Amino acid sequence: MEAKATVIRLEPGKDFVITPFIESICRRCLYYLEVGYPVHLSGSAGTGKTTLAMHLAGLLGRPVMVIYGDEEFGSSDLLGNDKGFVSSRLIDNYVHTVLRTEENIKSLWVDQRLTTACKSGYTLVYDEFSRSHAEANNVLLSVLEEKLIVLPEGRYGESYIPVHPQFRAIFTSNPDEYAGVYTPQSALLDRMITIKLGCYDFETEVAITAAKSGLLPEEALKIVEIVSAVREEPNNITPPTIRASIMIGQILRHRYGKPEPDDKIFFETCLDVLYNGIDKDEKLQRVIKAVFG
Repeated sequence: MEAKATVIRLEPGKDFVITPFIESICRRCLYYLEVGYPVHLSGSAGTGKTTLAMHLAGLLGRPVMVIYGDEEFGSSDLLGNDKGFVSSRLIDNYVHTVLRTEENIKSLWVDQRLTTACKSGYTLVYDEFSRSHAEANNVLLSVLEEKLIVLPEGRYGESYIPVHPQFRAIFTSNPDEYAGVYTPQSALLDRMITIKLGCYDFETEVAITAAKSGLLPEEALKIVEIVSAVREEPNNITPPTIRASIMIGQILRHRYGKPEPDDKIFFETCLDVLYNGIDKDEKLQRVIKAVFG
């Protein structure tokens, strides 16, 4: 039995921004995926790993299975396990003086997403795979290298199932996170091609902010300049990512604010998003003054 309800079909989003920077990453990733190598997008929170992974999966044009890493995962959550039993009973009374009964009971195996994707040639997106224990991800070693799914004994009498030639895998992880994250085994990382994602170039960040918020490009530019200035401040433990630019842009559009030095909504939003509501009015005022002149 397969978990068909979890299969999704993706198409490139209308607000997905293509700049030379992003196009270069996508082109490289598609080359690797077309050859059959899994791609691992590694980067800090807010670098667009999941969005890019979903976009790549959509470009491949195959049905997609999505898995989100979880510390509660075991190998059975990826491969499948027994879900109840199926019984059958035969009553033979062909000769009325003889009654023969026969009853069979067997466990009912249900495939989980990895097995379904491997068997059917789907694209697997394993988001934040390092949030799962390394032991759970061991099942991926034979899938990615030997192209075989190794199943527990008794699963319809099958122990090995070949991986479909159109199966592709895209992984994401956050190497900078320290809570709820486990170190992936080297053997697994060695089977992937890792693309490290950092901050986007200025042009890309402006284009994404404008597309996601609906603001004019010149308005998005001012927001990105503010965020970039805060990002470059010394001793900034958690520098803001492009997600901060998008947040500010969307809130301004919703509240009819403007990225202008005297706009109260703009100032309040920047203070809350960039400084977590901490009373740093003077610091933000200096940044705004430096950007707007």
